[in-house]
Amino acid sequence: MADTTPVAAGLAEAAIDDTQVAAKSRSYWTTVWQSLLRDPVTLVFAGILITILMSTIFADVLAPADPFKTNMVKRLKPIGTPGFLLGADELGRDMLSRLLHGGRLSLVMGISPVALALVIGGMLGLTAGFLGGKTNMAIMRTIDVFYAFPSVLLAIAISGALGAGIVNAIISLTIVFIPPIARVTESVTTQIRNLDYVEAARASGANAFTIIRAHVLSNVAGPVFIYSTSLISVSIILASGLSFLGLGTEPPKPEWGLMLNTLRQSIYVSPWVAALPGAMIFLTSLSFNMLSDGLRTAMDIRL
Repeated sequence: MADTTPVAAGLAEAAIDDTQVAAKSRSYWTTVWQSLLRDPVTLVFAGILITILMSTIFADVLAPADPFKTNMVKRLKPIGTPGFLLGADELGRDMLSRLLHGGRLSLVMGISPVALALVIGGMLGLTAGFLGGKTNMAIMRTIDVFYAFPSVLLAIAISGALGAGIVNAIISLTIVFIPPIARVTESVTTQIRNLDYVEAARASGANAFTIIRAHVLSNVAGPVFIYSTSLISVSIILASGLSFLGLGTEPPKPEWGLMLNTLRQSIYVSPWVAALPGAMIFLTSLSFNMLSDGLRTAMDIRL
């Protein structure tokens, strides 16, 4: 009968290694969580983001008035006016209600393109980085074409070609964010594909899909996710800019960028009311940036 002792020993050693890897992974994420809890700046801006998100989700409940109801008698009322906590816009519509409902569209137009670009750009970057060679050359040289155009001009050009509308704005922004995400994913994947454990998996006969799923994706996901989080702030600003130019949300739907456009002629009459949509864009973008920096710092640890 063949001696099975070496095989059993190998299986036992593999089981021990898997247990150690799982324990190390749990220890890593525990350390990341503890690091985040010790970062007051990140916690403050995370709380601000949660407040904004929850306020927009429950805008129907929290809004004190109909965001579409006009009242020309109350137009451009200042902040603190009875019945208009944050004043009224150029058509007498309640600003608080419009800011709450407008946040929905602004966040959807800001987050959706990055999420879509993360999926598409991530797949392209993984494929190019793992396969290398001519596949890498074809994908990355195509991606480089988009870097010839500034992101703002590219978004405006695509939106102008597709026409105004929320869906077209999301499509244009998705195309803008695919190249940077694909480049970051390709860079990280190229570094990982030649590591010892990937070479060992390849030598054991594992196919490319299994190696990517089990070994590469878990190591690429963290850096790419953090980078994508930092792009949300840029996406919100670009989406608001498209609406400001009339290439995004169309009236009378409330959206922060569109509200800035409609209120810009009233800035000398009621400057504080006119500045409210811009303040929300700034606060939301800043919060996403600070949260991304906090996550990057917390995850940049070695066990």
